[in-house]
Amino acid sequence: MKIEKNTVVSLRYKLTDAQNNVIEEPDSPMVYLHGGYDGTFPKIEALLDGRELGFETAIQLEPGDAFGEYDPDLLKIEPRARFPEPIEIGMQFEGIPESLDEHGAIIESENDADEDEDDLQPLIYTVTDVADSQVVLDGNHPLAGMALRFTLQVTDVRAASEEEIQNRHPDGVDNITFGMPNDDEDDVDLDQLIDAAVDTGKNNPRTLH
Repeated sequence: MKIEKNTVVSLRYKLTDAQNNVIEEPDSPMVYLHGGYDGTFPKIEALLDGRELGFETAIQLEPGDAFGEYDPDLLKIEPRARFPEPIEIGMQFEGIPESLDEHGAIIESENDADEDEDDLQPLIYTVTDVADSQVVLDGNHPLAGMALRFTLQVTDVRAASEEEIQNRHPDGVDNITFGMPNDDEDDVDLDQLIDAAVDTGKNNPRTLH
C-alpha cells in the first residue's frame, strides 16, 4: 500500500544534529496520520508521499523547516520570587507567573487570565540559569536554530479509519512527532523530547496552571 492522504504511517527514525550527534533514536516507531494533519514536518511528509512499506531515506531540515530560528526575544530574566522553590536549571514552566500569594500558590498573570481558549497555547519556558535573585528562562524549543538530520524507515502503512480521520490522528497515538505538539494540553511526549534534548534529568515539567 502506498503512502497517501488518510493513511496511517509508522516510521522508525533517528534524529541527529548537523554534526551527526544523536538527539533521539526511539525503540518504537513513530505513528502519524498522513495528509496534511500536522502529524510530521511538511518536508518529511512530502518526501514520504507515494512511498511504500520498507522505504528508507535520509533528509536534512534547516531550522525554518523544523523548529524555527532561535528567537532571542524569547529569552527572559525574571525575579526569582515569582517562582516556587526549589527552582533549578532544567525545570520547565508553561508561561511565566506574576507572583506567589502568601501561601506560596502561583497567582495567574493577567495575560493568562484573559487568554481566549482559541488562542495559541502558552510557551513552555526552560530554566537555563538561576541566580540569588533572578531566573533566566528560554521560551525557544530546545532544537530551535538547529539543522536536523532524519534517517527514516517506513515500517507500516494502512488505511485510516473514519474516526481517525475525524480526530486527525491515529487511535491511541498522541498527535506528536519529533517533538511537535498537537492542540491538547495534556500531551507528555513533547515534554519527554524537551527533557532529552536539554538533558535535564528532572521529573515532568512544572506548569503554572
